[in-house]
Formats: sequence, C-alpha cells, structure tokens
Amino acid sequence: MKLTESGQSVASVRWRLVLASTTMLFVELALIRWAGANVVHLSYFSNFILLGSFLGIGIGFLIPAERGQWLKRWTPVPLALLVVLVREYPVQVRQSSSEVLYFTAVKTTGLPEWVTLPAIFLLTAVIMAGIGKITADLFRLLPSLDAYRYDLLGSITGSLSFAVLSWLRAPSVVWGVLATAALLVLGGRRNTLRYGIPLTAMVAALFLETATSGISWSPYYKIELKASPTTTRTWYISANGVPHQSTAPRTVLMRKDSPYRQAYDQTPGNPHKRVLIIGAGNGNDVAIALAYGAQRVDAVEIDPRLQEIGSQLHPARPYDDPRVRVHIDDGRAFLERTKTKYDLIVLALPDSLTLVAGASNLRLESYLFTRQAFEAARDHLTPNGAFAMYNYYRESWLVDRFAGSLDDVYGHAPCMTTFKRNAAVLVAGMTPADQSCAKTWQPSGAVPAAASDDHPFPYLLHRSIPTLYLGALGTILLVTLLSVRLTGVRIRGTLRYTDMFLLGAAFMLLETKNVIGFALYFGTTWLVNALVFFGVLVAVLAAVEVRRRLRRVNQLLLQLLLFGSLAVVWLVPAGAVLSLPFAARLAAAIALAFTPIFCANLIFSDRLALAPDPTSAFGANLLGAMTGGAIEYLALVTGYQALLLVVAALYLGAFVAMRFAGRDPAVT
Repeated sequence: MKLTESGQSVASVRWRLVLASTTMLFVELALIRWAGANVVHLSYFSNFILLGSFLGIGIGFLIPAERGQWLKRWTPVPLALLVVLVREYPVQVRQSSSEVLYFTAVKTTGLPEWVTLPAIFLLTAVIMAGIGKITADLFRLLPSLDAYRYDLLGSITGSLSFAVLSWLRAPSVVWGVLATAALLVLGGRRNTLRYGIPLTAMVAALFLETATSGISWSPYYKIELKASPTTTRTWYISANGVPHQSTAPRTVLMRKDSPYRQAYDQTPGNPHKRVLIIGAGNGNDVAIALAYGAQRVDAVEIDPRLQEIGSQLHPARPYDDPRVRVHIDDGRAFLERTKTKYDLIVLALPDSLTLVAGASNLRLESYLFTRQAFEAARDHLTPNGAFAMYNYYRESWLVDRFAGSLDDVYGHAPCMTTFKRNAAVLVAGMTPADQSCAKTWQPSGAVPAAASDDHPFPYLLHRSIPTLYLGALGTILLVTLLSVRLTGVRIRGTLRYTDMFLLGAAFMLLETKNVIGFALYFGTTWLVNALVFFGVLVAVLAAVEVRRRLRRVNQLLLQLLLFGSLAVVWLVPAGAVLSLPFAARLAAAIALAFTPIFCANLIFSDRLALAPDPTSAFGANLLGAMTGGAIEYLALVTGYQALLLVVAALYLGAFVAMRFAGRDPAVT
C-alpha cells in the first residue's frame, strides 16, 4: 500500500480530497441558489455569494497546516447559523437605486443592502473557509499536480451532482441531507457530535421549508403557489419571495382594459394565425392567442415548473389545446434557431427576478431586450406581421429605451398603451399600416441608448457602475483585507505568488466571458450554464493531465498560443457565430471558449508544479479569482468584449511576475 509522508494511505487521501472538493462546490452552488431564493432580491446579487465563497476557500488554503484547526472543528456551525437565521429571521435586500431597476411587487424592509450584502458575504466566507481548510489539508498530502487533479475531479462531481438535482427539481432538504452526509464523513468520528448537532438543526429548518404547503423548486426559483381567497380558479405564483404571475379566467383576461388583448386590438388587419409567445409562463397569453383564433401558437417558457403549473391549473386549459406547441427554452435561443415566420410575436412579461449563474449582472431575459434581439424578432415576422411587448416597466426611461429601439428597428414609432402601476404595452407593425394606434409613443425625455448583445443591461440607465454596487464591493474588499489579516495569513508571504493571484483574476474573467458567450449563442437556461461550467472544468482537467505527462513545457510558446487565442476571440464577432447553423455554431463556440482556457491552465499547472508551497499558491489563485469577480463589474461600463483586454493585461502582468518568481532558487 502506497503511503503519504504522514503515513496515510494515498488512496484514502485521494478519495477524501475528491469528497472534500465535491462538497466545497456543491455547498457553494447550494448557497447561491438557496440564499437567493429566501432573501428577497438577493438573487439580483448572487455574485456576492460567489465572491464570498472564493474568499473563504482562498483563506482556507492560505492558512498553514498547523494553524486554523478550529475552522475544521466548527465548520458546520456557521452553515447551520445562516440557514436557521434566514428561515427564522428573514432579511431583505432593500433596493432604492434610480440607476438600475429591480422587478418587485413587495415592500422590502430590513437593513440597507450595503449592510445586508457584506453580512451575507462574510457568513458565506466563514462557511467556505472551513470546508476550504479541510480540502487544503488533504491537498497538502499529495504532490501538487496529483492533488489538483483530484480536486478537479471533485469539482466536476459537485457540479454534476447539483445539475442533476436541478433537473430533478429536488427540494432544499435534499441538498441539506447530501451536504450533511458528506460533512459527517469528512469530519470523522471525533467530530460526529460536534458536526451532528448543527447539521441536524440545518436539515430540520430545510425540512420545515420543504413541508410548507405550495412550495416547490424549479431550476431557477423557489416557487410558492397560493389559491386566491376571493376568486375561484385563480392562483398566485411567487418566485423567490416576489409575486410573479397569476392565472385568470379567459373572461378576465379579455376585459377591454386588459393589457393582454392590446397586441390584437391594435393590429386589426393581422390574421393572427401563427403566434409566438416568449415568456408563456402559466398560459395567460396562450389563452388569449387561442381566443383570437390562432391556428398555431408556439409557447416558449424557460422555466418548466411555471409551464407545468399553467398546464395543471389554468382555468382555460390553454396548454391542452392541440394548436399549442410548448418549448421549454430560452426565448432568444429559440428565435435564433427557428425558421418559422409569425404573424405576431409577443414578449410577455419576461422579467426573470434572477441572474445567470456566475455573471454579475446578466439576467435570464437580458438578451431578449437588445437591439439585435428586436432585429431577430422582426426577421421572423410575415410581411404584414407585428411585434408586441408589455410589462410593468417602473420607469418612463425604460419605456423610452424599448420604444426607441423599436422605432429604430421598424423605422416608425410603435403604439403605446399605458395602464396603472406603470404598465405599458408597445406594439410595432412591420409598416405603419400594420398597426392601429390610439396613442403613438412620444419620448418623455432623452431616449437612453439601446441595449446591445455586448452591453446587455437594459435595466441600467447609464454606462456606469451603480453606487450601491460600488458601496457593497468596497465594503467587501475591506472585509476581505480584515479577514485575511485576522486569520493570521501574512500578506507579505503571499507576494511571491502575485503571478498566481493575477492568473486567478484573469481566469475568472475568462470564465465569465465564456458563460456570457454561451448564454448568447445557446440561451440562458440552467442546462447551458451547467454544461459550460462542466466544459470549463474538463478543459482545466485536460490541461493538468497533459502537464502531468510532460517533463517540461515551453512557457513562452504557451503564452504566445494563449495571446493568439485571445486575439481570435476578440476578432470574431458574436454575430458571425450566431449566423452559423447549430452544429457549426457549437463547434465554433467550443473552440473559441475552451482553447484559451486550456492554454491558460497548462501554464497554471506548470507554475503550480514548480511552486515551493503549492497550497498557498492555490489559495492566492482563489483570492485572485475573487478579485476577478469584482473586476467583472467593469462590463457595466465597457461591455463584455472589452473584458478580453483586461484579461490580456492580467495575463501579461502574471507572466512578468512569473519571471521574477522564477528567479527564486526554491522555485527552480
């Protein structure tokens, strides 16, 4: 039996490292989903939990082996504390910014977001520091690349496990039971009682949540379903604690003042035979299309649970009609893929209430509201067709942005009908003769520039970073410095791994750019995001396997290949990739996304193999990733394409720092 220097079985250390890494990623993903579902509006700030996770794991790796054992002993306590506190004393992120909009129908209370967000960030960091410390101590027992290999295998397992649970729509108590089982194994017999008590409390809290009547989970939300106390056959649907949709009888939907019928009333010459509804939800818009005589309705809904509720409970039973074809898909992705022409396309209340996983400000529906998306919709209309969109827009400038975009795309102003609570319906025919307006849109002031595929932030008034983000990020950076110092990590001691820090920051931005790219090319669905993260981890693992089989690598050649691949990604426009057939688009997206990742991680693996203290080097890399997550907010100003320049600059800085690190005799 092969043993480590500490006398432990190598095989035992390897499988425990895989389990620890699996648990680490699984808990991170679960915290992002669960906290966002239970803290009102936190789903708009899920990137802060991601940053807290990176900080915690980084600290866990930077703490020397002989120190910080208390973190391991008490790991489950902050986890249970967070779950129980949120369940028993729910907090809310209060949103009051005029610079960026958040969809809501609730009055939020609680502390300001600049207090709440750092508090959740800090608790997350403590949780992940404990799991990170467990992982780091196992990491140290193996050669660096061997340890990194099994760490990646664990990360892949954790990612796949959570993806499977999302597919199965498993409730939160299942997540808690699996995390509890893994932590009890990692804690060992000595910590059974110390781990068992807080973990039992956590599972009990999650069980009470799961047992609550009307609660279910989709891949995106915690959904709460309630029957109307006054109106029969009417159901109210809340997503992540925010009222989101409601079913209604067809007679209610067809009232004269109903926003649902405006698209049809304002296009009287349109046959409305073929109708595409994006954001079909529980089926209200589908029922209206059928009432107006549609012969075919393509109903596109990203969330399978919302569509399922409509199929089961909508009083008009629209999804049972043979004229309806249901597509569980991202609306923009469906537009890019379908060849069908429609008489009417309706964007029906597509406000997602959540972010795309791993992206700072990209919401599930962001790519539906760009100029390119409006052009794609126009290209799928029949010669006398029409496009309609409606929502509770909250601010007049948002109506002006969308109406101005339609004016530019169709060459004339759309019809605009307003209702109470800042609701508005915009209808644009292919020509002015294809729309009949009681009122034509007139701008209320300066019209904000249209959102674009490169800058997909329709709810952001100006190209700037809102002050609430700057305040929260500034507080988080301060918390980070204090946390690193209080845990006894010597900042000076980590300076020799400046290159690893910069590599982490660059890689985080590169990964984000890939998530954004795939979301545009194939949709913002949970499955696309899961496959992208899986692909990133596989590309990293492939780089490690290649490095393990090489005696030495030519760093200069790899650096040239990396910058060359980044240049190709920069030069190839997104529109060129979108115009390709699906198979060619997939091949191009994979090549553009994973070639620089493979090259970057071959460089990283070589540096890790030569580091005198690979665990600390890995910790510095994780702190760099956290910094990269903060730098990502620059996209609100520059757009996502410009992040490639930041990536290139960070890699250049890393390679310069690497040359100085390479002069250390301990490294060579």
